[in-house]
Amino acid sequence: MLIYALFLGSSVLTLKELNTLVTEPYMDEPFHVGQVQAYCNGDWGYWDPKITTPPGLYILSVLLKTIFVVKCHLPTLRLTPLLALALMPFALSRLTAFHKRIRPPQAAFEPELDGVVIAAFPISWFFGLLYYTDVPSLLMVVLTVVFATRGRHWLAATTGAASCLFRQTNIVWTLYAYALSQLMLLRFRRAPPNGQAPAKLHDPPALTAGPADISRLLKSVPGVLPDVLSNFAPYALVLAGFVSFLYWNDGIVLGDKSNHVPAMHVPQLYYFIGFATMMGWPALLGGSGGPLKLVSEIKWRMFGTAKRTLITGLVSLVLAVTMHTFTIHHPFLLADNRHYTFYVWRRVFMLHPIVPYLFIPGYIACAWAWFLRVAQDQTLLQSLVLPVCTLPILLPTPLLEPRYFLVPYILLRSQLGVVSGWALLLEAVWYGGINAATMYVFLYLDRPGPIRFMW
Repeated sequence: MLIYALFLGSSVLTLKELNTLVTEPYMDEPFHVGQVQAYCNGDWGYWDPKITTPPGLYILSVLLKTIFVVKCHLPTLRLTPLLALALMPFALSRLTAFHKRIRPPQAAFEPELDGVVIAAFPISWFFGLLYYTDVPSLLMVVLTVVFATRGRHWLAATTGAASCLFRQTNIVWTLYAYALSQLMLLRFRRAPPNGQAPAKLHDPPALTAGPADISRLLKSVPGVLPDVLSNFAPYALVLAGFVSFLYWNDGIVLGDKSNHVPAMHVPQLYYFIGFATMMGWPALLGGSGGPLKLVSEIKWRMFGTAKRTLITGLVSLVLAVTMHTFTIHHPFLLADNRHYTFYVWRRVFMLHPIVPYLFIPGYIACAWAWFLRVAQDQTLLQSLVLPVCTLPILLPTPLLEPRYFLVPYILLRSQLGVVSGWALLLEAVWYGGINAATMYVFLYLDRPGPIRFMW
């Protein structure tokens, strides 16, 4: 609890300083604050056409206003994401316990160290101090996965539906929660005493699976469907509601559809895996065998035999073609120099036309690193379900925006299972250093205007 107290105390003190220095709504906050204040004033028919996400954040703030009898002023509104951030370690501790195959904490408010560390992930921590939707949305997604994996499917469907009130794309993570829970159920279920053995899904260990397993897996799926469809009923209701929303809204984007047109952005997947490795490298290196074993395994997987070298070359060619064909220079990215991605794009990726292609071997190595760590104690489908669900989240997003990586990263990091103590400590220091640096720049290195640099 001492680590959690430090986490919460530093967050509260930072928010106090932020409210002292940033007294006006900043960046996206003006849209959100104006909308919630209309609700606080009883104007439930008002909607800012620039807002593209549902009103979950505003409804939550109005509920908190009613419970705690506070006014809808900016400092108190920023307490809504902070509350979600404060609750995040408890939810994450139960999610990581599931992936580590251990009992979750017995007490409701008893966070584990890894839950606190993951909650301090720089993107979630930073936006947990501003009036943004990201952290409350993430909390609802994590709770949905936790409830689903514990077999509480109606409750999971309820939190999943609530998560869609924060971001429409959370429908994907609601279905992910269901799929993950059923794969674990199929993996460890046993035949009842004196009963008929249940149909078995062919889902081999991920690290030993080969091409021949794919066909066997597909052939075994029909036999297990009756056993898992009964649990799908509550999620089907959420899915039906989401489809109804798409029909009513004529698309997934609310409000300003013109600036949020979906586009095929394949390199977004490569940016994500690179970003995830840059942020999560301590946990990646902290698996069994340590850094040297992981590096050696990656090297063998990429170049261990002539066949593997050829496959790596072909994959590199595919990445190069997709980067050439689907790279998007989004006008928002190039026009707004208040984000770090602006400088990464202008000073790295646009340095020379060849530069983006130089990262291809790194992207492949990073993908192998995550697969080797995640797949250590998982089946093939358990290892693939998250990447498959990430595709519809990232592929249609034309803007390079770290906040889009938040939910996939947290779910991916939670799958690493056991991380050695030294790596967890290093990860905490790494996150803490990034958080301190980004918040210092945001609060104190402003330009006339002011222009504050942020994620």
